[in-house]
Parts: sequence; C-alpha cells; structure tokens
Amino acid sequence: MTSGATPLLSVRQLTKLFGTFGACNAIDLDIAPGEVHALLGENGAGKSTLVKMLFGVLEPSAGEILWNGEAVRIRSPGEARKLGIGMVFQHFSLFEALTVAENIALSLDPKISLKEIAREAEALSKAYGLPLDPYAHVADLSVGERQRIEIVRALLQNPQLIILDEPTSVLTPQEADRLFETLAKLKAEGRSVLYISHRLEEVQRICDRATVLRHGEVTGACDPRQETPSSLARMMVGSDVAGIQRDDYCALGDVSVEIANLSVSARTPFAVSLKDISMTVRSGEVLAIAGVAGNGQGELFDALSGEYPVTDDNAIRLRGKAVGRMGINGRRLLGAGFVPEERLGHAAVPTMTLSDNLLLARYYSDRKAFLKGGFLKVIANSTIKKAAKRISASMDVRKSGDDPLAGSLSGGNLQKFIVGRELDRQPSIMIVNQPTWGVDAGAASRIRQALVDLAKAGSAVVVISQDLDEIFEVASSIAVISDGRLSQSYPAGDMTREKIGLLMGGIHTGHAQGQAHAH
Repeated sequence: MTSGATPLLSVRQLTKLFGTFGACNAIDLDIAPGEVHALLGENGAGKSTLVKMLFGVLEPSAGEILWNGEAVRIRSPGEARKLGIGMVFQHFSLFEALTVAENIALSLDPKISLKEIAREAEALSKAYGLPLDPYAHVADLSVGERQRIEIVRALLQNPQLIILDEPTSVLTPQEADRLFETLAKLKAEGRSVLYISHRLEEVQRICDRATVLRHGEVTGACDPRQETPSSLARMMVGSDVAGIQRDDYCALGDVSVEIANLSVSARTPFAVSLKDISMTVRSGEVLAIAGVAGNGQGELFDALSGEYPVTDDNAIRLRGKAVGRMGINGRRLLGAGFVPEERLGHAAVPTMTLSDNLLLARYYSDRKAFLKGGFLKVIANSTIKKAAKRISASMDVRKSGDDPLAGSLSGGNLQKFIVGRELDRQPSIMIVNQPTWGVDAGAASRIRQALVDLAKAGSAVVVISQDLDEIFEVASSIAVISDGRLSQSYPAGDMTREKIGLLMGGIHTGHAQGQAHAH
C-alpha cells in the first residue's frame, strides 16, 4: 500500500472469543483501495471468523474496524452492504426453484421491480464478462453460472470491497480465467477484493498482497508474487509441507471396480441422471474423476457406495462380485471403504464423539472386533476408543481432549479423521468424494499421500475431485464427469488442464476424445 494513503478498510487488534477460546486474537490488517488482498491460513486459522466480523455476521469481542479511516460497527450483513462491503460465500445461498432475477431480488430493496432488477443484472453481467440470463431458473444452471449470480448480486449493491471465499473451488480452468479477468476490471475501477483461497498458484497470479493467519493471529504479510507456493505454504503452517511421493506405483493388478453401462434416473428434480457410465479400476490404480460440482459426482458416489443401490445387479462389480443391488454394509464386507463429500451430517454426526462416530461406521463390517456375546466390547475394554486414538495419531488429527465431539474439530482435522477411519480398515477398494474440500495445504498433503500409499500397497482407489491440483498430484489415470456422463479414462501423463477443461464442458464424442489425445 502507498505510504500515507488511507486504507479502505483497517482492523486494529480485532479479537473474537468463543468462551475462553480465541478464534481471532488482536488482528491488524489494512486493505488499500484498488487492491486484491489474499487472506491465507490453515483450517481453523481464523479466516472465516475474521471475514464474518467484517460482514456483520459476528460481532467482535474487542478491537475496532475502520472504514476509510473512520471507526464503524457492523452489526449485520445489511449494515455491511450499506457501508460498501459485499461477500460471496463458498457455499451459495440460492433457491433452485427461483429465477436468477428472483434470487437477486431477495437481497435488494423490495421497492425495485423485478423487471428493473433483471435489466440491471443482465447489463452488469455483460459489463463484467459474467454472462447471465436473468430469467433462467437456478436449477438449470451450472455451478459456475450460479457463482456468477452471487457475484452479480454483490456488484449490484455497488460495493467498494468484495470478499470472495474459495471462489474457484467449483470452477473449470476456463471459468477461473474469466473470474480473474473480472477481478482485474474491479481492481481497475478502484474496488478492492479480499481473496480467500487454498490455491496458492492463483494467489500468486492475481493478488497484490497477502496476510497470513495461524492459530488466530497474524504471522506474516508478503507480496505473493515474490514468493513460491512452497514458501507461502510454509508461512501458513509454520514448517515445510511435504510434496506427494507418487513414484513407484505398484504394477496394476486385477480389475477391482467395474461399472458397465450404468444409467440412473435423477432422484429429485434438482439431481443429475447418470447416463450410460462405464469404467474399470485395477488394484494399484488411482483413478481420479474430475468435474465441476453438480455434474453427477454425488450420484456416482452414491451408486458406487451402495447408499442408493441400483436396479441392475451386474451394473456394478466389486472384486468380481455383482453388487448393484447390495447396500453399503455388504460392500464394506467385501473390503470397500467410502468417504462422502459432506463431512458433518453425512460422514460424521457432529453431536457425537469421534469414537462413537467410528463405531457407527464400523459396527457392521467390523462387528467381530467390537462385538462379543451380543454386547459391545467397547463397554468393557474401550477397543473403539483405542482405534480412534490410533487413527488420530496416524493422521495428525489435532483436537481438544482425547475424544471430543466431531463438531468441535476444524473442517480439515475432521476430514483427516474421516479418511483415517476408512484407511484404518486397510480397504482393498477406496472411493472418496472431494477428499480435501476446503482443507489447508498441510492436511491436504497428508490425505493425498495416504491415498497414494494405499494404491501403492495394491488397493484400487477412486478419487472424485473438483481440485485439478489434487488430481494431478494423486492420479495414475483421469476421467471427467459432465452432465452425468463419464469420459473414457486417460493416463494422467497424457492429460493437461486444457484437455480436462474441454471435457468438463461436456465434450464426450469420439472426435473430442481423439482431440484430447492429439493435443
């Protein structure tokens, strides 16, 4: 920032306590007009708490916020918007049954007509290179288009500061490039952006300055363009982040996972139908399935895991056995492990302890270990608690107390426990949906290495992920899902981001696949 210039936004000694726990401790931060400023840190570092205070979702326990040099109190998102602060959250708040214009209208003055909102939204979307049809229903839009709605909705309120939380996590490479062009336009207009991302390469590409948080405190600030991804990661975690060791994959063995011409109708009006999907995964292989969110990833995971069995028993085979109509427990007994996308509520019950969550996941498939004479062994000898401690130690799960509630862990630490819970069974087949969603560099590295090591030991691994960095780090082969269709798989070494981006756009013809090989 230029010496002597008044920052657009400053925080001084900003603190937020939850009981005696300090989520943010005496944070100082300046954001200049016309600056793209990165906010970096591990899961649980205090980033979300900080931006919620800036947007009026949380009230500070101490310290002050200054806007154009004047102290302000921001007691609600409405007050933040009036001040000139807009925010696009990582998880969208859109009603799928409403149109684009109707969704935008919900956050604007009710006196403004829907027709006027539609006209302004369309003009603004064109001006910033974020094309939208204001009369389209949200349910019919891609995730990238839905994000455009959130950004246009924020821009319609003419903010001077826009907070973006993990904005590219749901975008194709081409969509991300378009977003970066939009940010450059905002910057040229003198607007500021506070940019939260775990993708350090893009922080280097678009951000002017970066502030790093660790354990709720500012531990450093830098010009990210003068750093490397490794040095930025080191600032975030306080030590070097290990690279993924993925050489020396074992020779591929027998087919462990096989899908043949699987079609599944959408279960809800807003779900995606699976269309004639075929794939094979061999022991020793990591097949990574790329795709933009909302293109059938969840439906494919449900079919593979048996959470929603399919009508054709032979459509899915695990280790040679037809399992299409088999439920999740039967598939676990065949040696399969599953990690769903949603941590809280799906993979874990937030109000139960880690050991009780472990028991829920394994009481059926591992009942010989935990049952004796019809009674749970855990009552007598804490077998399950010992297993929970073992998993926490192997995955470096950082927690308060020996056996805390799942909901008390940060997202990254809970994800490490959930992945570790499945790895502890040493599954011969592992199916994981978004293994490092919203997880910091250190936790992501540990999870990815564990999946690679499992394949090296001879298991078949399927990783469904929207993170292309992750896909290239772990995959031995890559396929792309788009609108419920799965491309053929390609050796990871033959793929590029551009080829994946084209396949994400729905190009699945033989001609397009030939092009992907030829590029």
